Amino acid sequence: MNVGQLMSELKRMTVGELKVRYAEVFGEPTRSNHKEFLIRRIAWRAQANEEGGLPERARKRALEIANDADLRTRAPGKRLLREEVQATALPSVTVPISATPDSRLPMPGALLTRVYRGKTISVRVLPKGFDYEGTIYRSLSAVAKAVTGAHWNGYLFFGIAPPPKANLEGVQP
Repeated sequence: MNVGQLMSELKRMTVGELKVRYAEVFGEPTRSNHKEFLIRRIAWRAQANEEGGLPERARKRALEIANDADLRTRAPGKRLLREEVQATALPSVTVPISATPDSRLPMPGALLTRVYRGKTISVRVLPKGFDYEGTIYRSLSAVAKAVTGAHWNGYLFFGIAPPPKANLEGVQP
């Protein structure tokens, strides 16, 4: 048997034809529609049939390992009883979190630019992060560190003004 010839023959077959061939070789139908999987399994079985497959000693050892394995005899139940859930559940507190974007940043998609040591640095604002030269950073400070090699406040590095302070005149502590 020429395995290369068999493989090229199998690759020319459709998935339907491979399923029929699988049933012939294995003696049972397959549920798989994955062409590469079917080709490999059929070629493996044909080669094993031709060359004799595993030696008897290897088969016995595999059966020993399988017999020693701790296998479930039943699948676990889908639902726990309410009492079991309550007994195992940890108390939890639900608090609404409002994730508001930083008011100092422009809308996602905007481009922040700055000239640093003769090089123009361009950073695109994303909904969750910043894109600099194809790498996504979580903060502007991380971008500034990647550019300069030193820690910078990202807002100061890109010249973004600090947020306006609340007017607290007339408010008594």
